[in-house]
Amino acid sequence: MTYQVTVQPSGHTFGVKSSESILDAALRQGIILPYGCRNGACGSCMGTVAGGQVEYPDGPPAALTTADTAQQQALFCQARPVSDLTIEVREVEAARDIELRNLPCRVHKLEHLAHDVIRIYLKLPDTERLQYLAGQYIDVLLKDHAPRAFSIANAPHDDSFIELQIRNVSGGYFSAQVFNQLQEKAMLRIKGPLGTFFLREDSDRPAILIGGGTGFAPLKGMLEHAFHSGLEKPLHLYWGVRARRDLYLEELPAQWLQDHTNFSYTPVLSEPMPEDNWQGATGFVTDTVIRDYPDLSKHDIYMSGPPVMVEAGHKLFMQHGMDVSRFFSDAFEYAALSEKSD
Repeated sequence: MTYQVTVQPSGHTFGVKSSESILDAALRQGIILPYGCRNGACGSCMGTVAGGQVEYPDGPPAALTTADTAQQQALFCQARPVSDLTIEVREVEAARDIELRNLPCRVHKLEHLAHDVIRIYLKLPDTERLQYLAGQYIDVLLKDHAPRAFSIANAPHDDSFIELQIRNVSGGYFSAQVFNQLQEKAMLRIKGPLGTFFLREDSDRPAILIGGGTGFAPLKGMLEHAFHSGLEKPLHLYWGVRARRDLYLEELPAQWLQDHTNFSYTPVLSEPMPEDNWQGATGFVTDTVIRDYPDLSKHDIYMSGPPVMVEAGHKLFMQHGMDVSRFFSDAFEYAALSEKSD
């Protein structure tokens, strides 16, 4: 059975099969609704069901609270219709005009950045370039296995290669190949660009960018793009990791501090080791943000990292005045079967 969905305020309509999510159906028909993780963990795809009913065949997703449901909120990446629907959600116009492509590429270079992080430079054919927005991701297509999603770590203007930063995930099918088998000159196939996590250049609000672990990757691309484009609004990067050795490209923020007066940087260690001799911020990176910015009502928030961090940040920031429409997130799972490992 197919149900009809009307999107407000745009008035766009599309059909949704009872076997697919509202988000999947929208994307299939060229209507770009906001999304991040696509597994119900981050809450980026939340909107209002103004008419009709939805269900969650696998149970309520993690980022949907009882209060959300009472207010007719739904996560469209997991919700399936059980009637015709009217939904209220902002559409993402900027991503609509970029063609989704399936391309071959070659591993140009492998570079160990830390004990558990490798940077890969992918080279497309000489006649091809991948158009994307700073912060988006690609799928690496694998034979007989589900695709693996990785954020693009370089800015769109610097597109000679596609840069990925990949963490060695315990039990991860692809990351195990990257760390133990993958060689330079190997061929891969990718699909992209994907996602609605990208820098909103039309906003003049100060931006706070928060990365957890390799969630630094898309934020790096956003910042490099912002600097290249000459954005003058304040940009404050928070990078939360366990110990100092996990700040695998620490020289980059240090250079940005020297080069750009509108940039601030706060690394946060949750479990500093004795040899770190750490004098900086410690604990949860989200708590550090609130200590610095107790009122978030006038800021754009960009957050990338594990779902538990993104979910906790979303809830905490809402308590400190954050405008939910100005919260943009990319949550990824470190899991053997769902390997979103930026």
